[in-house]
Amino acid sequence: MQIKPRQNLLEVWQAVARHSWGDGEWDWGEWGGRSSVADAERLLCLLYPATEIEPFRLDDPDTTQLDVERALRNAGDSSEIPANLVEILGDFMDKHRGEEGPTFAGGYYFAAEDPEQELSKEQREVGVVDSYSMSITLCLATLGFLKVYRGKTRRASTLARIDQLRDETSARLTAAMVSLLRSFTVNVVDISSEQGQALSRLLGRGRLSDRQVLARFQERFKSLRALITESVTLGLDTDVTDELRNENRLFECGWAWSLVKGAPEIEVEPKTAQDIGKQPEGVARAVPYLYFTVVALDGIPDLSSERTLVLGLLTAEQQKLADALRLRWEITQQYWSAIARFDDATWPLEEIPWRTTLQQLESEYFSLSVASILVHDLVRRRATDDDLTRTVAVMERLADRGRITSRPTRQDPAVGLHNPGVSLPLLGSEKLGPAMKWTMGDFAAQLLKRTVQLCALSRNIASQDRLLRLAEDILDHLWSRRITEGEGVGLWDNVHAVYPEFPVREGPLSWSITERVTECMVAAHGLYSQNPIRSPEMSTLAQAALSEAAHLFGKEQMNQPAPAPRSPQGEQVRAIEADLRRARQLLDRQPGTAHSLALGVLARLYELDRARGDSGSQGV
Repeated sequence: MQIKPRQNLLEVWQAVARHSWGDGEWDWGEWGGRSSVADAERLLCLLYPATEIEPFRLDDPDTTQLDVERALRNAGDSSEIPANLVEILGDFMDKHRGEEGPTFAGGYYFAAEDPEQELSKEQREVGVVDSYSMSITLCLATLGFLKVYRGKTRRASTLARIDQLRDETSARLTAAMVSLLRSFTVNVVDISSEQGQALSRLLGRGRLSDRQVLARFQERFKSLRALITESVTLGLDTDVTDELRNENRLFECGWAWSLVKGAPEIEVEPKTAQDIGKQPEGVARAVPYLYFTVVALDGIPDLSSERTLVLGLLTAEQQKLADALRLRWEITQQYWSAIARFDDATWPLEEIPWRTTLQQLESEYFSLSVASILVHDLVRRRATDDDLTRTVAVMERLADRGRITSRPTRQDPAVGLHNPGVSLPLLGSEKLGPAMKWTMGDFAAQLLKRTVQLCALSRNIASQDRLLRLAEDILDHLWSRRITEGEGVGLWDNVHAVYPEFPVREGPLSWSITERVTECMVAAHGLYSQNPIRSPEMSTLAQAALSEAAHLFGKEQMNQPAPAPRSPQGEQVRAIEADLRRARQLLDRQPGTAHSLALGVLARLYELDRARGDSGSQGV
């Protein structure tokens, strides 16, 4: 199906409003208890488009567009919607705040590795990187929304609620940033260890000895190693930086699944410490996870977005924390991008599926995670055509292997990427009770998001065309997985609709996939907001046609008497002048359009000349 961001987003909004405001009151639902991740994802389905896309704004009732108001009619009219959102956001901040500060519980997103065991309440309340990262995006969207809406309402009670919510949101933002800093880790290993051998095999691919891998690793990561040891201090154990100075060691960096055990507290001002409460003890082993690293990398850029800077959403202390996170963001991107492309002849990323080094898990999902980080890095440094072409091929292979663009075989294990998803053992959770796991079933939505991001990055017509076709195929697959009956109609996820041979998915509707589809549509809006790719060949044709048209028009004006201003001939001359002027303006940005305008001028000039020839013949 064709990607139509506005229409698709309105359909999602209508479904969210129908489900969450079923009886005119917001209903969080009670399935499996509360999860700060799921609740944040649900709110972002509304707030993210509303703060990223101008026509979807909800903070100014006077500018709310009619189709947006119709889509959210269950939430009230244009003046009621922002007021209702303030109450819902306030409820979210209240419910996800404990006695000692904001909480980031994974809730029912956590599960026991052994299905016969039950997780304790303490385990379900453990914070998770998904919630930290999602809270950054949600809090920034909320602060921006409140800043605009406060100037549009005069009701005293609403203004007081806005001020209170702004303080609560700012405190949650700070707590999320502090937690994300304390979840970052660097895992240093000896090449002779089991994990070191796994990393050596991944990078050497059986063609390089351990000595050769270590030599290349030292050369490629020398500057990055120095940057980490000298600049990364907040939230990182000093023993790690000491080990990292040994260049005979390999290392991985990124985010663990939660606060790292032994991670030092972040020093903040007394007022901030009071707002965010006591910083909890870490529980996660100091091991980076690809999935949680990608999640963190998705949230951090919002801290330095144009909107955040223009609206001045961060305090001075938050800006310092944001700078520290930005440094980790850049380091992590550079590291995994270099790992993915370690060998120029054949990238490790091109050997699908990717195998993790510690737990030796193997899946196309991990290949997609590494590709996602590579996409971040390609966007940051503006990719070469070779990097982009090879990454496009990886995306196409992942879509095929994930049975999105190809037919599944009988009892195809690839369907497990979508239902039940790929499970990650959460190392360190066993200290609190039964060992926990985290399951990711958003392979298709993540693949669509990265494909659209690559499409926006590409300035190569052939590559962009391949990516657009792939994105349309993935969206077609995802759109077929919407729920068609019962709770959550129009939302996700009904995997059974695409793979009828496999069992129906159990559990609540997936706010994770719904939110990621929403992100994809926002990214697609950004794609279509760009100027089209400029074709050198089309520019040459347009320039030639425009030159000929301008010359012939000048000749026409020189040889023929000036027409009366209000005559049909006069109107036609002014129209030709306007088209020529517009064509010149568009020549650099839209050469195809400029070419079309020039051809239209040439056609009209020819018709004028032919008409005079015909009339002259008749007169003779």
